[in-house]
Amino acid sequence: MIQVEKLHSLTGHRDCVYTVEASDSAAHIFSAGGDGMVVRWNLAAPEEGELIAKLPNSVYAIHYLYKADHLIAGHNYEGIHLLDWKEKKEIASLKLSSASIFDIQSFQNDVLVASGDGSVTIVDLEKWMVKKKLEASLKSARVIAINPVAGEMAVGYSDYFIRIFSLDDYALKLEFHAHQNSVFTLRYTPDYKFLISGSRDAHLKVWDVHSGYVQIVEVGAHLFAINHMVFSPSGNHFATGSMDKSIKVWDAKELKLLKVIDKARHAGHGTSVNKLFWTSFNDQLVSASDDRTLSVWRLKFDA
Repeated sequence: MIQVEKLHSLTGHRDCVYTVEASDSAAHIFSAGGDGMVVRWNLAAPEEGELIAKLPNSVYAIHYLYKADHLIAGHNYEGIHLLDWKEKKEIASLKLSSASIFDIQSFQNDVLVASGDGSVTIVDLEKWMVKKKLEASLKSARVIAINPVAGEMAVGYSDYFIRIFSLDDYALKLEFHAHQNSVFTLRYTPDYKFLISGSRDAHLKVWDVHSGYVQIVEVGAHLFAINHMVFSPSGNHFATGSMDKSIKVWDAKELKLLKVIDKARHAGHGTSVNKLFWTSFNDQLVSASDDRTLSVWRLKFDA
């Protein structure tokens, strides 16, 4: 059994909140959304957010660079912006595409950017220039997952495919029809042996990395699109957020549904849950929604 307590509702965004991301400590997070605002929150004192940047267009993706202690914001139709969040100033920007930017990840000295034009752009962080552009589809590249153990990058697309690229040279290694609709979220398990995918078709699927990404499990997980998925700090559980307005908590080993967090039972979100972040700060789960708020949850797992 899981006990759920809603600790806080973080307000201040003036439009849909599309993303939430790590910061320099477990108690701090960044958020961004349709209002172009990038905000930093302190979960130990969450009453008021700190505005880091205000961009003219929507921000679907932000990415925290741990080594540099900087933040990258994906500015729709304009490219990426490298931000010194402490000084609240822009260090650099790069126009990559006139399309939306759906995901940003990093590996070693490379920044990986997934765009609505179907490309994944590899940017050299030190030189701040494009190294390579992966154009494997005409449909949106929606999500990127990194597997440093296998040396692979998985990308989910709106053509229903997942494509696997080598992290050595970004060559395409494998592609497969994964879902019946757009692939919105991908996560490797903490041991990197499996890849879990979530789609607009509302299904979760598990793929065996060492067997050439053979599908081993499929679950009809939500009523509508699965927007995001995140593992708990322990790795024993993961949570999914959906367009059906709910958050679901799962046993990671058995892929067993343990809890549904929604508006009726837990004063959850009234609209789509877009992004989740599970922090090691008191094991709190943060959810971002179209309702312009972030909710902070305490989940207590019975022994």
